[in-house]
Amino acid sequence: MQPLSGLRILEFDGLGPVTFAGMMLADLGAEVLRLSRAASVGAGAFDEVGGAVLHRGRASVPVDLKDAADRDRILALVEKADAVIEGFRPGVMERLGYGPDVLQQRNPALVFGRVTGWGQTGPLAQMVGHDLNYIGLSGLLHAMGPADRPPAPPLNVVGDYGGGAMMLVVGVLAGLIEARTTGRGRVVDAAMTDGAALLGGLFQALRGQGAWSDRRGANLLDGGAPFYRCYRCRDGGFVAVAALEPRFYAALLHGLDIAPETAPQYDFAGWPALHARLEQIFAQRDRDDWAAAFADTEACVTPVLSLSEAPDHPHNLARATFEDGLPTPAPRFDGAPVGAAAPPPSVTLSDAVQAWSHTG
Repeated sequence: MQPLSGLRILEFDGLGPVTFAGMMLADLGAEVLRLSRAASVGAGAFDEVGGAVLHRGRASVPVDLKDAADRDRILALVEKADAVIEGFRPGVMERLGYGPDVLQQRNPALVFGRVTGWGQTGPLAQMVGHDLNYIGLSGLLHAMGPADRPPAPPLNVVGDYGGGAMMLVVGVLAGLIEARTTGRGRVVDAAMTDGAALLGGLFQALRGQGAWSDRRGANLLDGGAPFYRCYRCRDGGFVAVAALEPRFYAALLHGLDIAPETAPQYDFAGWPALHARLEQIFAQRDRDDWAAAFADTEACVTPVLSLSEAPDHPHNLARATFEDGLPTPAPRFDGAPVGAAAPPPSVTLSDAVQAWSHTG
């Protein structure tokens, strides 16, 4: 049994965070039906690269949201659902006739989860955008990347998945807990701008204390500290060095044969020179040589693995972190199996209604 076994969730198919949220909820044991676009209404636009992971664990149900017969069947599913999740621009679900007022009238306990870039309200709510735009507004993007170059896009994990999908999942689960007590559902407004800003809360707090500068590459956790950054090795690979605590920093210096008195940890004026010194040292050996040298120490030095290398690392193999090269569900729960569920075969909307009609 998984923690969310018994919950039923309708996912109005989309791109990015709503798909990731549907995957997470299915990984946790919920029965999720992914209402995908039927071939007759342009299914190709929603055939996502990455579906082997992002679409796993739940059945695809082709629908035409504008078709009257399909609408009746979808509303029948809503009556049996615990939650709905969607990621359309504000107002789209209302125009299609599936807004929260309509759905919660059919099912007052329904939790209606919405995820967008800018949120349901605000001056930018109707603007188009992508992850990079949203995290740009949060302040986080400005803090990422080398000091002498433009901010570096951190893939789409900060906005789409961290600030969007994960906040949506948390909001939906909170709403479900409340609905069990009150019998009333909530509408969850998960905006990636809000979520990304929250993820950056530590840095705003440090900035308010005068302990964080808006200058990239000048701070403890943004590559400014020579003991918290990545270094290139002789073979072109990289190691991640994260020796923050004094004890760990001492282990780093010992492993690099550096006398502690020549490299005080918080001599900020000396950081540039220490950067250059460590760059020169790490460039003298291959990545895996350094990883082996520091393996049994407290120096917090580890290899930076590529996407193709990560599945074969001994730690990841021992934990079954990957299966057939793809990441398995997280987090883990005692007594629950480790591994990813394959997507069930596509089912018709009529079959889905019939299957759900037999439960209370």
